[in-house]
Amino acid sequence: MVEHKPGKKQDKKVMLYALSTCMWCKKTKKFLDDSDVDYNYLFVDLLEGDAREQALKEVEKHNSAVSFPTILIDGKCIVGFDEKKLKDALCI
Repeated sequence: MVEHKPGKKQDKKVMLYALSTCMWCKKTKKFLDDSDVDYNYLFVDLLEGDAREQALKEVEKHNSAVSFPTILIDGKCIVGFDEKKLKDALCI
């Protein structure tokens, strides 16, 4: 189930596909939180059945390796935790 994390920076549409146990996913989430970005996120590993398959297919559309974290910012895909790329994409 997609969760919403409200933030003051709402000018970009941000979606984070993550794994609940992934260190890089946690770093990405913390970066977004610390930057006060409004975003949605989904812990794919906590899904089951059709919901999990659907989420994985969605990730694969943007990231053929289906690796995590996968971050979509206004449709642009960033794979992995890369603070510089995230800052550039978020204009912060």
